[in-house]
Amino acid sequence: MSLEWLAGWSGSLDRLRDLIASGIQSVRDCDTTALGTVAFLLAMFVWYCYHVGREQPRTYALGNSLLQGVDTNGLQNGYTHCHSPECVRCAHSDGLNQKLYHNLQEYAKRYSWSGMGRIRKGIREQGRYLSSRPSIQKPEVFFLPDLPTMPYFPRDAQKHDVELLERNFQTIACEFEALYKAFSNCSLPQGWKANSTPSGEWLTFYLVNQGTCVPRNCRKCPRTYRLLGSLRTCIGNVFGNACISILTPGAVIAEHYGPTNIRIRCHLGLKTPSNCELVVGGEPQCWAEGRCLLFDDSFLHTAFHGGAPEEGPRAVFMVDLWHPNVAAAERQALDFIFAPGR
Repeated sequence: MSLEWLAGWSGSLDRLRDLIASGIQSVRDCDTTALGTVAFLLAMFVWYCYHVGREQPRTYALGNSLLQGVDTNGLQNGYTHCHSPECVRCAHSDGLNQKLYHNLQEYAKRYSWSGMGRIRKGIREQGRYLSSRPSIQKPEVFFLPDLPTMPYFPRDAQKHDVELLERNFQTIACEFEALYKAFSNCSLPQGWKANSTPSGEWLTFYLVNQGTCVPRNCRKCPRTYRLLGSLRTCIGNVFGNACISILTPGAVIAEHYGPTNIRIRCHLGLKTPSNCELVVGGEPQCWAEGRCLLFDDSFLHTAFHGGAPEEGPRAVFMVDLWHPNVAAAERQALDFIFAPGR
């Protein structure tokens, strides 16, 4: 039995030796140029995996895990307050432009200067742009030059996201109705923010505030929150927001400018009583239930609810989308430069 076993083992070793020899000969016969190309591509793939893996995840990254996470620091009454003097949206110091340019340089070192000409121009001459803009359009924080300007945008400007939001109108409206029922129990339920207005009340319920998820609020609107992850042009930096916005009868929002022209603001009508208007750049428009209204909030704008008290509030779902003429490379760079907490 042992002799037969040894003979079989010897035959196996001979076959293994022949297999190895044939493999070595195959490599020798192979084109060295092809081998070099394969080796180079493999090295590039390994480098790319390492480079991407060491990047910090985006703060507002959409996912079910955030719905189960604890609230982040700085949340009061369920929405984000900014207490940091480093906040880009709140900072108006002379050092802001230097900080932005430093962020741009850091981005270019990691990636490329390619396609950054307009951003570089905008940052270096930001003071001149903001001070010399006509009064009809004056973004308060960052102006990207050479973007087409108009108070309102056609629905085709971000067709995919507009159609997705409108298809899910009933889902968003149902979660809003569930939230609104809580107003019968107290004056301002947890998670809602009361904004300053000359008259009436303007209330907001943020799911994403300045690029940062508000976990407690997202857990109350899980389907609406998950829907944000399907939007192709939702902004993830400090200029990005997603919320439910309410105007009570008699409310007037004072005229104001948004922080930047790189975004367009989308309003999906949830409840739209009569005599409610949005006025952007002097042009009035009305909301419609289940329909999206796109506008550039860097233009001077205001809104009011002039309907009767029995008609109830005007409610919209608001989300910030990229301006359609901001290129993909610019979007990536701006997400880096204006990342929450940077």
